[in-house]
Amino acid sequence: MARKGLPGLSAQIKDRLIQQALERRLRQATQDSDLKLPTGATREADGTPEQHWRFDLHPGYQQVRIISEGAARLDIESPFFMLHEGIAGARTRIGGREFINFASYNYLGLAGHDEVCQAAKQAIDRFGTSVSASRLVAGERPIHRELEEAIATAYGSQGALTFVSGHATNVTTIGYLFGPRDLIVHDELVHNSILQGISLSGARRLPFPHNDWAALDALLAEQRTHFQRVLIVLEGLYSMDGDYPELPRFIDIKRRYRAFLMVDEAHSFGVMGNNGLGIREHFGVDSSDIDIWMGTLSKALAGCGGYVAGESALVEHLRYLAPGFLYSVGMPPPVAAASLAALRCLRSEPQRVRTLQARGQLFLRLAHAAGVDTGTSAGLAVIPAITGGSVRAARLAAALFTRGINVQPIVYPAVPEKAARLRFFVSCEHTEDDIRDAVSALGEELQRV
Repeated sequence: MARKGLPGLSAQIKDRLIQQALERRLRQATQDSDLKLPTGATREADGTPEQHWRFDLHPGYQQVRIISEGAARLDIESPFFMLHEGIAGARTRIGGREFINFASYNYLGLAGHDEVCQAAKQAIDRFGTSVSASRLVAGERPIHRELEEAIATAYGSQGALTFVSGHATNVTTIGYLFGPRDLIVHDELVHNSILQGISLSGARRLPFPHNDWAALDALLAEQRTHFQRVLIVLEGLYSMDGDYPELPRFIDIKRRYRAFLMVDEAHSFGVMGNNGLGIREHFGVDSSDIDIWMGTLSKALAGCGGYVAGESALVEHLRYLAPGFLYSVGMPPPVAAASLAALRCLRSEPQRVRTLQARGQLFLRLAHAAGVDTGTSAGLAVIPAITGGSVRAARLAAALFTRGINVQPIVYPAVPEKAARLRFFVSCEHTEDDIRDAVSALGEELQRV
């Protein structure tokens, strides 16, 4: 029996050795300096290293190649850039085969909803496919204002403004409103778009431990008086972990330190609250308790782009001066129309939200029973299965794919190696049987991989 176990043990050791070599090479690839040239690179006569003028020696591209080569050595096919052959909802078709799909943000199943698609088609007939200009100069259409009024109403705020990109919404809003004399403190797990916005602003950046309001309190007690404006940035629902902050605690802190509070609701609007109105509804706080509400149209609202909601002074300021709005073409009419129709469906069909929440809770409960490590997930649409290693995550995703379940691995360096995981996005259109089958397969394959 001991002999029989040796091949499996050897395979595990081989995987680990390959993975350790991969990690070393990735670290080395990031050390782009004059003192250490990438493998195969040379220095020109004028002293300029080749990696400073060749894209194939760029550290980022080197990382991509190393990861691809490592996956090939481990005999793992790439799970990325899958070609979906139709609407990606609770089910999808890839390579002519149907899969239970947990890799899409289509939380409320509205991306293929008849009313949403019809609204987009009608907008094309009326306005065409593009407004062909910045909204300030010649790109304003009635559908933009209707969507913004509907978002403002959903938040109970004085106004809202939509942008053509969710990522760019955070970058331009934070990058424009704050500057070098300001401080921006943020949860350590916030999205890349927030970090990019802070970098653009030139403000001092200080992270605090995930969801730790007490640590934030202590940080501001020490730092607040050294800066002009202070912005606190949180997410409503964290897309890697599926948990959320204790919002009332953070509201209290922002008031005591006279700071601004921004909440990114990319994954919480349409998911949290009895009617899907987000973390504000979940905690029963007033809209004005948050200075900047941010969200995206690409998750529950079946479109593309982002928005900011808040007081009139904020919205009008951004409307006229935020570079990412002022110098960008207006949102395409069919996209705006689709998101407006999706928002109306959300308001008129709250059972979608309740079904989504029930399916998420079912997934979480079954996963715990199967011994799956779901971290701190609250079971609200985003549920990780933490594997503790990138190779294990990739092999697990591949094993589930062969069983007709599409879920993406999140691996190093996107997350720390010990935090590698599969990330399940639940939809209201997943049936209870879909959830049970997926978790059952997950538990079985975790034992095998």
